[in-house]
Amino acid sequence: MIFQDKTVIITGGSEGVGAATARKFADAGANLMLVARNKKNLEKIAEELRDKARVEIFAMDVSDADACVDVFKKAEFEFGRIDILINNAGFHQRGPFKEVTAEDHGTMVDVNLRSPIMLTRLVLPYLHEQGGGVIINVGSLAGRQPLPDQVTYSATKSGLRTFTFALFEELRGTNIKTALVSPGPVDTGFIMDNLDVVADLTMSQPISTAEEVAQAVLDLCSNRQKELAMPRSTAVLSRIVALMPWLRRLIQPVLERKGARVKRRLKAQAKQEQ
Repeated sequence: MIFQDKTVIITGGSEGVGAATARKFADAGANLMLVARNKKNLEKIAEELRDKARVEIFAMDVSDADACVDVFKKAEFEFGRIDILINNAGFHQRGPFKEVTAEDHGTMVDVNLRSPIMLTRLVLPYLHEQGGGVIINVGSLAGRQPLPDQVTYSATKSGLRTFTFALFEELRGTNIKTALVSPGPVDTGFIMDNLDVVADLTMSQPISTAEEVAQAVLDLCSNRQKELAMPRSTAVLSRIVALMPWLRRLIQPVLERKGARVKRRLKAQAKQEQ
């Protein structure tokens, strides 16, 4: 897919994977509508990219239904078209299920699942009107292999995966594509700023960079895949243990010990860099 002059809306676009994705689309000549709650962070990334691309920002909570309507109106007003929606915004409150507040469980459902469904429904008329487009949802390998201490997060990412695949089938023949990128741990503040509460099991797996996930998003816009799970080794492992749950129970203690060592190393490195 050629991205020159295409309009891309990216939620969670101010940092991490969202910002990395914005940079790649800017390099490809796309118009950008960046969405996040923190206006100051949005302004910072927008200023960085305006030498390469037309960039607008929209500070909002993606769980706000009225704001979701308004962001598409603004994008169409500013750029005249909408071509690609990247549902990247996410929220994760880690910990045993009973220790996470009911409010935080609800926020995970709202941000990780309800919001992408709502935004996708709102963008479809724009894409149908111009004869095609792409919707990419940023999921997680936790949606392929549910994890302890990430119960609701896993559930929302599993739901997002099912939603993406079901809509993929429903939209066959319309020239509108939905797809999902499912990364394991990613080297962003989403994980690295919270290592003490990140599960050892999570950190036992290879860590992707935000740029690698962003490239996967761009690749999915242009190819026929409906899911890109990464890194490949973890994706294969998640598939195997899903088919053989007994194997997961057998190897989990080994993986947790490995993950604990990785966390200790990363925290030591961070301390040295301070």
